[in-house]
Amino acid sequence: MKIAFIRPNMYAGRSSDAMEPLCFAILKGLTPPDVETVLYDERLEEVPLDETCDLVAMTVETYTARRAYAIADRYRSRGIPVVMGGYHPTFLPEEAARHADAVVVGDAEGIWPRVVEEARAGRLSSHYKADGFADLAGAHYDRSIFAGKKYAPVALVQYSRGCKFNCDFCSIRAFYGANLRQRPVDELVAEIAGLGQRHIFFVDDNIFINPKKAKELFRALIPLKIRWSCQVSIDIVKDPELLPLMKASGCATALIGFESLDAANLKQMNKGWNQKFASYEQALSQFADVGIMIYGTFVFGYDHDTPASFDAAVDFARQNRFWLANFNPLTPTPGAPLHDRLIAEGRMVFNEWWLDPNFRYGDATFEPRAMTASELTEGCFRARRAFNTWGSLIGRFVASRTNAGSPYRAWLYWLGNLVSRYEIYRKQGRALGGEASPDSAAR
Repeated sequence: MKIAFIRPNMYAGRSSDAMEPLCFAILKGLTPPDVETVLYDERLEEVPLDETCDLVAMTVETYTARRAYAIADRYRSRGIPVVMGGYHPTFLPEEAARHADAVVVGDAEGIWPRVVEEARAGRLSSHYKADGFADLAGAHYDRSIFAGKKYAPVALVQYSRGCKFNCDFCSIRAFYGANLRQRPVDELVAEIAGLGQRHIFFVDDNIFINPKKAKELFRALIPLKIRWSCQVSIDIVKDPELLPLMKASGCATALIGFESLDAANLKQMNKGWNQKFASYEQALSQFADVGIMIYGTFVFGYDHDTPASFDAAVDFARQNRFWLANFNPLTPTPGAPLHDRLIAEGRMVFNEWWLDPNFRYGDATFEPRAMTASELTEGCFRARRAFNTWGSLIGRFVASRTNAGSPYRAWLYWLGNLVSRYEIYRKQGRALGGEASPDSAAR
């Protein structure tokens, strides 16, 4: 039996910022060793639609759904069964089922071996869902599936799943509920030690979901002498031990969701805690004191945002010399409370924007209260351009404790910014999935 794993891009074409899709290392590790496997990552290579295999397995995100459906339709037209999993099929299984023979809801652990065996026997079920959440102890990530592929020079690892917060725009809580799980630290450390990579990216939605466990992790990383990056909530500053431990363990960069500079917006998105323990400036000063470079993210479109909000956020990010920053139109995704609320209020411009042939990457998907949808689209793109001018890049680099703190940090700074600048202009305005509709791809 042969399984072709496919990671679709948002559209047909290559990307310059692709990192290893860790979910396929999980699937490979769960697949019986007598099953032949191959991975096609459309961000790096063309997906061969004439591939001979017995099963196609795809992970589908909302932004890649239209492209994923087009690819799946082509394989199914040749009689090859397709199974889909991931966030998007979990929230919209009936939509995914129109383009797949089987849909996996939730995590793969506890269910993927059964999918493989039933596919081998020719009796795939239409839907699969594991009972509860699998223990992360003993997890096996088989990275041999990435052999020969030119991903970014960073290894992805996962320590935990879930997030302790329930932000209005985020679907993580809808996927995992209140369930928070961590892998045994000794298993994680052994995995990292065996990777042979000096820079690690923790894919956890929030590496700080438990202070005691975070300290245990950081202390265990110190002897490895690695450099690492993560996503973390800003409330980590409330514990004076944590940031120095992050520095000692090798943390170089951290992505923080600032989301908004307006307290009323933060309250509306259920993220008022963002400024509960310290102001943004106080928190950023603590990160700078330990030399951690900041990737800040912002969303626009909440009720108190106006056309002036974009310039204020860019000024804030430049003044605080962020390593990277992103300025995104608030985008309702299936599973998030925001999605249902905006539909109920009748404010959507594109109800199913991920399938709409008129939607373009970067477009506003709904009508904000204090600006037009067009102003939201243009304002975000303007903010991205302003943050990534050459003057901004040079001005932000001159931060001796962070971005210019060492030759390695300088290398990270310029590599990250040059890739980000390129991708901003390349993605804006592109149709998801290409110009053809998913159904037409099968004709």
